Amino acid sequence: MWGIMSHAGVRGAYTVSDPIIYQWVTAAIAGDQDAFAELVYTFQDAVFNLCYRLLGDGPEAEDAAQEAFLRAYNNLTRYDGERSFKTWILSIASNHCIDRLRKRRAIYVSIDEPISATLSLASTDPQPEQVALSNERSRRIQALLNELAPDYRTAVVLRYWYDYSYIEIAEILETTESAIKSRLFRARQMLAEKLGDSAAPGHGLRNPLLEEGI
Repeated sequence: MWGIMSHAGVRGAYTVSDPIIYQWVTAAIAGDQDAFAELVYTFQDAVFNLCYRLLGDGPEAEDAAQEAFLRAYNNLTRYDGERSFKTWILSIASNHCIDRLRKRRAIYVSIDEPISATLSLASTDPQPEQVALSNERSRRIQALLNELAPDYRTAVVLRYWYDYSYIEIAEILETTESAIKSRLFRARQMLAEKLGDSAAPGHGLRNPLLEEGI
């Protein structure tokens, strides 16, 4: 992506309160391509991972991530310096992915990509039968996520894969905290109905999507 994938995550996640981020944004607005490349170095992993979780396809996720950065570049003058740059770019990426999801009826999610550890069977030394059970459950959860409406799926991914707070998700999706709580509550209800007995006690599986209270 942008020819700089090998440097992903080197600098970590800055916010605009950091003078370095402020310098990069300002320089990029002035036309400094290297400054914008630094922003991409810093945030491309988070953007790509979000796009992948929402779209479920590597090549499409990369295309969506590049489109998100292109949109960000073309709108840098509209960036609010009081806001976290990461939150801003993830907002652009998530809205773009939601648009893509709404334009298609079916979503393919690769079953080869492991689901987040918080939604999988936790074990430091899993037995073969545990691995098989965990992989099957991971595939089931990802398939169920595909059935959620784009707005619900985005809220679930941001909450349970990225551990964002309700307020942060509301900021990214440009809505209210109460709206996010409502989406997550309804999404958990839908998933609970579909999961059925697989989330019942005795299966050795923990499902934080169904356990969390609002």
